Amino acid sequence: MSSTALNRRAFLGSAAAIGVAGLALPGRAQEFDPNTGQPSYDAANGATPDAGMVQYDNEGDQRHNISSFRTQDWRPYFTNLTNGAILCDITSRAVHFWSEDGNTYRVYPSSIPVSKDLTRLGRTEIIKKVEGPSWAPTPAMKKSNPAWPDFVPPGPDNPLGTHALWLSWQYYRIHGTHDTRKIGRKSSNGCIGLYNEHIKELFGFANIGTQVLLI
Repeated sequence: MSSTALNRRAFLGSAAAIGVAGLALPGRAQEFDPNTGQPSYDAANGATPDAGMVQYDNEGDQRHNISSFRTQDWRPYFTNLTNGAILCDITSRAVHFWSEDGNTYRVYPSSIPVSKDLTRLGRTEIIKKVEGPSWAPTPAMKKSNPAWPDFVPPGPDNPLGTHALWLSWQYYRIHGTHDTRKIGRKSSNGCIGLYNEHIKELFGFANIGTQVLLI
């Protein structure tokens, strides 16, 4: 087996161990990493990283906010709907979308950054849309985790899921995830994650230049 394959396997295995520590999922046999003694799952079972190191704030509030977010009006947040508008509400862990003509409105449950220091708030916009995105660690991530692969191609192992929307802030994305346990949780290094079926729909609605506000 090549060193690249070993690094990739170690990367996914360590991410899985962090992501499911102390969590036994119904209907699935629990597996353990022989090196750490921690629970782990392979990537085929949905244990993939989220735009970098998979993190769950085990000491924090891990409630799923899917039932608690509410509809919003765009006017308190945007002066107009030119190119459409996306509001990422970190508190309610929800992403809101309004089309330019105001006729289409959607709200989706989301994952959010695991800590305040990884959370960036403010205004940005969509600068790139990618179906079947690849993933590469940031320089800081690679420095902290040298065994991680330099590149993960599109597919079920990819931390960006099936679709990704690039923001004007470097390294920040709104993207999908194959690990559905992340949605409604503090579980990312800064990106906003959606279920794959939801990011696919949002991907279809959003345009280059769509306004984005994180609050």
